[in-house]
Amino acid sequence: MSEKQIHEQSLEELYAEAHEHTINVGDVKIHAKRMGGKFRNLKWASNLLWIVFFIGPFLRLGDRQAILLDIPNRQFHIFNLTLLPQDLWMLSFVLLFFAILLAVVTALAGRIWCGFFCFQTVWTDVFTWIEEKLEGGPAKRRKLEKAPWNSAKIIVRIKKYSLWILIAFLTGMSFTAWFTDAYQLWVDFFTLNAASTVYITVSLFLVGTFFLAGILREQTCFWLCPYARIQAVMIDDTTIVPSYDVKRGEKRGRILKNKPAPEGQGDCVDCNQCVAVCPTGVDIRGGQQEGCIMCGLCLDACDAVMEKINKPTGLIKFASWDGIMGKEELPLLKRPRVWVYCAILLVSVIGVTLGLSGMESLELKVLHARQPLFVLQSDGTIQNRYTLKVLNKMNADMNVLISVDKSEFKGLQLLGAEKELVATHGTVTPVTIFVKVPKKNLTEKSQPIVFTIKGQDSEGNEYTSNRESVFIGPKR
Repeated sequence: MSEKQIHEQSLEELYAEAHEHTINVGDVKIHAKRMGGKFRNLKWASNLLWIVFFIGPFLRLGDRQAILLDIPNRQFHIFNLTLLPQDLWMLSFVLLFFAILLAVVTALAGRIWCGFFCFQTVWTDVFTWIEEKLEGGPAKRRKLEKAPWNSAKIIVRIKKYSLWILIAFLTGMSFTAWFTDAYQLWVDFFTLNAASTVYITVSLFLVGTFFLAGILREQTCFWLCPYARIQAVMIDDTTIVPSYDVKRGEKRGRILKNKPAPEGQGDCVDCNQCVAVCPTGVDIRGGQQEGCIMCGLCLDACDAVMEKINKPTGLIKFASWDGIMGKEELPLLKRPRVWVYCAILLVSVIGVTLGLSGMESLELKVLHARQPLFVLQSDGTIQNRYTLKVLNKMNADMNVLISVDKSEFKGLQLLGAEKELVATHGTVTPVTIFVKVPKKNLTEKSQPIVFTIKGQDSEGNEYTSNRESVFIGPKR
């Protein structure tokens, strides 16, 4: 229902609807009323962000997928950036950032994530939109739900469930496409050449999306989502949430046609529209409840009614409890928890930034042999054995030349690195080499030695990596 349509409804019609809407206690399915308004438009706009989930895997970068979480090959490709298992320590900082960001948003503005961005909320919103288009408004849907099964009911349910299943299937395919080539996935899936894990994953998403978003709906938020339980410790009297202005609204009472409101009656006309539009069936006038996902739809409904009866809007509005009660609100920068959250956010951002800035496309690790630490050769030279591990993060194999800084060692010989090493892409390529130095040229028992690898890709770009180790000889 559009904002214009609800304005055209008379107050008597709204009152006639009011008895159909009850507070959700989990015993009945909620059929929320739809109407236009500022927050409904904002909700649709935020829902559109999930288009990235569906089209993201199809973006290409050269001959490969732009974003590919290649778990079998242990490589995460994010545009020009390739992350290997050695780089996944940064994932902890990324997860920390988003976890604290969710806490910050909740502390400041409540469950905004739940109301506008959560996948459960978004998919449920789309499913119920389809349901309304096929079955009609809340009253018609309740009537159809209680009606006996006949051809008309079966046909409309087949249409609805078919669209739900299609969306659920696309959800499963889109999720899987982030982990394998998206274009090849569709070919393999329908030619029955895909791996069993693909069919299992798609099936789980199909069933899960259908039941969680289509059948359970708000019950998922009430009984399955842990976030509804822990939000209470994140919200305080300074948090901005959908709030009913008790002082202005009470004592609530209905307005009779052509009769003045009784003395002392508040602005709330008890039309129950705030309950009617709530996707979880919450009555916001009863205060904050775990079922409130803070989508703001009750604000749209209440404002439309206030305009209808020529009262100021904002009877229900986003405000803190301190603000509603007329108390002085603590400035944002004087709230201790905000500083704590921001400090943790800063640490996580610094961690990821340092990690990304220090990443190399070609990395070298040098392991000195422990048994024996050195060998005295018959020609009077001291030999050390090293295992070099070359990590190639590029998308193609690379020829690598190994060298040693000879400035500190006269007569140094490098054995085992005469030819270029082929460093396999996306993995570690080990090679064993020997370094020989004449005993008479050694000045210390242990001296630093620097190994260097140089490689060049097909486009002529050069990559270099250095690693310091030690050369060990007998006591001087």
